Amino acid sequence: MIAGSVCISHSPLLDKARADSGVEGEFFSAVDRASQKIAEWAPDVTVVFFPDHFNGFFLDLMPSFCIGARATSIGDFGTIPGTLDVPESLAVNCAEACIAAGIDVATSYKMNVDHGAVQPIELLSGVHPLSKIIPIFINCAAHPRPTYARVAALGEAVGRWAETLDLSVMFVASGGLSHDPPMPVMANASRDVQDALINNSFLPHSGRLARQNRAYEARHGFVSGDSPLCPLNEDWDRAFLKSALEGDLSVCNSWSDDEVMKAAGRGAHEVRAWVAALAAMNIGRGYEAELEFYHPIKEWLTGIAILTAEIPDG
Repeated sequence: MIAGSVCISHSPLLDKARADSGVEGEFFSAVDRASQKIAEWAPDVTVVFFPDHFNGFFLDLMPSFCIGARATSIGDFGTIPGTLDVPESLAVNCAEACIAAGIDVATSYKMNVDHGAVQPIELLSGVHPLSKIIPIFINCAAHPRPTYARVAALGEAVGRWAETLDLSVMFVASGGLSHDPPMPVMANASRDVQDALINNSFLPHSGRLARQNRAYEARHGFVSGDSPLCPLNEDWDRAFLKSALEGDLSVCNSWSDDEVMKAAGRGAHEVRAWVAALAAMNIGRGYEAELEFYHPIKEWLTGIAILTAEIPDG
């Protein structure tokens, strides 16, 4: 059965960069409210729909969707490294259910996940620690990406699977909203960078440190307004949030990736994770959602939002 869902933005800068103290306080208060709801739901299993940032998935083989039967956190940007508690047989059963529903998911017994999967789990575990994690990767970074209609179909398949279980299943969506992280794009990258995007399955400490420092440094020009990165787009964020609150996920089906990138940056493709989680909630009577927090936080390079959703009684 379905317990509920939390959709939450992540940011690699949340660990070190300080935002306005009032805004930051409101964000963590919203995290606390969401955590209290999770404690009331007391989920047995947490499905995490997440993007990757070329830390676990590379262009040697990039699936649209992949379910982890075993997974390890790499521990980037302040997250905790180590083996995730994945219920292996249940994760495989989820994959089987998706394939039976016509969704061709890949499976992995050696999935590496970064802050995109782990940061929300750590943030939301303050009251009821989230364990028994099933990570579901959605390709949001590399062209060509799955359509929003297929992402919604994935979510619906996972939601129907969850409804068949005697366990309480919660969905977490990680990613978005508008943001334009300093990530390379295959089409216009140098040959060395292309090779890294294809083959960079292991970064030495020095390489990971340099990568993280580039992200930390990017915030200075972004906050001052002197940055080549696409600015945050509050109007775009709020329009998407309105659709999510109303349960109208079909609005995304008309979007092209070029339009999204131009309006809201390369990272905005990550709202696919939200579409999947809310589609999983939307399989029967629909859902009731509440926006716990939204603010475009330049210091975190991201339009940051937290939305909670539950199945209505009756």
